[in-house]
Amino acid sequence: MTPDTLPSPIRIRHNSGNLAGTEPLMVPDLTIISGAPTPGSALQAERGRPLIITIGKHLRGVFDRMIASSSLVSNEPVLDVRDFAWTQMLRENWQAIRDEAVAVALRRNAAPSLSTISPDHRAIAEVDKWRSFFLWGYGYRIDENADRCPVTAALVERIPGLNSAFFSILAPGTHIPVHRGVTKGLITCHLGLVVPRDGDVRMRVRDRIVRWAEGETLVFDDTYQHEVWNDTDGTRVVLLIQFERPLRNPGKWIADRFLSIVRRSAFVQEARDNIQTWNAAVKQLDV
Repeated sequence: MTPDTLPSPIRIRHNSGNLAGTEPLMVPDLTIISGAPTPGSALQAERGRPLIITIGKHLRGVFDRMIASSSLVSNEPVLDVRDFAWTQMLRENWQAIRDEAVAVALRRNAAPSLSTISPDHRAIAEVDKWRSFFLWGYGYRIDENADRCPVTAALVERIPGLNSAFFSILAPGTHIPVHRGVTKGLITCHLGLVVPRDGDVRMRVRDRIVRWAEGETLVFDDTYQHEVWNDTDGTRVVLLIQFERPLRNPGKWIADRFLSIVRRSAFVQEARDNIQTWNAAVKQLDV
């Protein structure tokens, strides 16, 4: 296996202005990773979606309206963190979570791009600059990664309806264009861990512009169109949590059935396999 060096190192700039993690990022030869982008991969990703997602894209509006009508919390694009009491424990422990992210997820090649893990993300421009270190993914614990971040893992496992949890790492100068989530049955929470101050790091959720702050949580509905900018020279890092929306029936029944099918699908299983393959490749580079 031949390592490759990216043109620029990932840089983490803390509020103090100190620069850390400046060693070049080494990555495995992606041609041996089953999830590596290839010519035409966007079309392959579309064909590889589970049927429920393909059909669901055409019925998304109907499903989302039924789920929204059953929601026990706001359906606004950005939600009040006070409606989710468990976010307090993330804020109280944010420095310990950040320390694990810096020590583990930001270490050289630990975090693959989302395009390597998930076929569904390959069509998003600049997605290779959007890296992730998964602790949980669609209800599955990634044991190897979670065990290396024991504080973070223990905290996220206390979150009601946890679906996914990962460190989301956005390189300097990156713009993630407009996209949206799969189902209104999930809500997203971000905990700011590393937020550069030498420019502007922001996200638009529908018609709202929001910005991250270290140690603060942001809760939003990612079924609204949203896009992200990192107009700085530093790397933005958040702990990204997806959790089940509090619902009554019939919306709860619809959301539960949808998520159950997706979690068992080849689509999600491929992503799990890709994470394991990446981790195995990384170990070979570290020998």
